[in-house]
Amino acid sequence: MSESHYEQQYLDLMARIWREGDERVDRTGVGTRSIFGAQLRFSLADNAIPLLTTKRVFWKAAAREMLWFLTGETNIRPLVLQGVKIWNEWPHARYVRETGDDIALDEFVQRIADDESFAARWGDLGPVYGKQWVDWPTYRYRPDGLYEKGDGIDQVSQVIESLRTTPGSRRHIIEGWNVAELDRMALPPCHKTYQFHVGADGTRLNCLLYQRSCDVALGLPFNLFGAALLTRMIAQQTDLEPGELVWMGGDTHLYLNHEALIREQLEREPRGRPTLEISRRAPSIFGYTIEDFAVSGYSPHAAIKAPVAV
Repeated sequence: MSESHYEQQYLDLMARIWREGDERVDRTGVGTRSIFGAQLRFSLADNAIPLLTTKRVFWKAAAREMLWFLTGETNIRPLVLQGVKIWNEWPHARYVRETGDDIALDEFVQRIADDESFAARWGDLGPVYGKQWVDWPTYRYRPDGLYEKGDGIDQVSQVIESLRTTPGSRRHIIEGWNVAELDRMALPPCHKTYQFHVGADGTRLNCLLYQRSCDVALGLPFNLFGAALLTRMIAQQTDLEPGELVWMGGDTHLYLNHEALIREQLEREPRGRPTLEISRRAPSIFGYTIEDFAVSGYSPHAAIKAPVAV
C-alpha cells in the first residue's frame, strides 16, 4: 500500500485498534476493542474528499443525512422516503421494546413510509443533531418564578456570520451535546463538536470534528464524508477555500462482530483519489440539494456488510 494515500491513516487506525485495543463491554452488549484518543487529517484542497476506497461508501446517503441535519428534522421519515437507512434501527428497537410487537425491520420501515401518523408517533428520534444545530432550546424565567421556552439558537447561521465578520475568532463552534436533553435522544450525539478555523492567510477554512464515540468500521466513513461536505458548503457560503479536515476520536472502537469486515478491508489497497464538486452556490447553507453534489473518480472496492450495534 502507498504510504502517501490519504486512506492509509484510516487503515492504520483500524489495524491498531484491532491489534492493540482493550476489549470492553459496551452499552450494546456486543463488545468492542477500543483505544482512547485518535487523530486523522485530510486535505480538502483541490476538491479532495476523504471518501474511503477500500470499500464502497454510499456517499449520497451521507450527503442526504447531512442535508437532513441542516433542516433540524428529527423524524426518520424524510430519510426513509429517500431510501436512506442510517437511522432505522433505533426507532424500530424502541417500537418493539415499548409495544411488544416483534415486527421485522423492513416492515416497520415500510409503515414509516406509508403511514404519516405512524411515523409521527414512532419515527421520531428526539432532539438529535440537527435540532441542536439549528434550534438549540432556550428558556426565560418569568416574574412568578416559572420559566417558558424562548427562541431557539441557530448555531449554524451564527457560525457562518462569525466566520464572515470575525474570522480570527476561536468560537466558531457547532455543538450537539445538550446535557439537558440527552435522555430524550434516541442516541446522544457521537460526532458532537465541530470547530471551524480560518487559516493564517485568511483564505482557507479548516474544520476540527471531535467525536466522543466512534464506530470505526461503519460510522467513521460516513462521518468523515459528512464533515468534509459540511466544511465545503460553509466555505462556499463564506467565500473561503476548503483547507483541512482534522478528525479527533474519544472512545475509538471496533465491534467484535465486525471481524470479517475488518480483516477483509485491511487486505485491500486504496485506489484513486475521488473529488467532490458543488455545482452551485445555494442562496444559504440551508438551500443545498443532493443534486448540487457530484463525486468524480470514485472506483472503490465492493461494499462490505456488517451488523449495526444498536
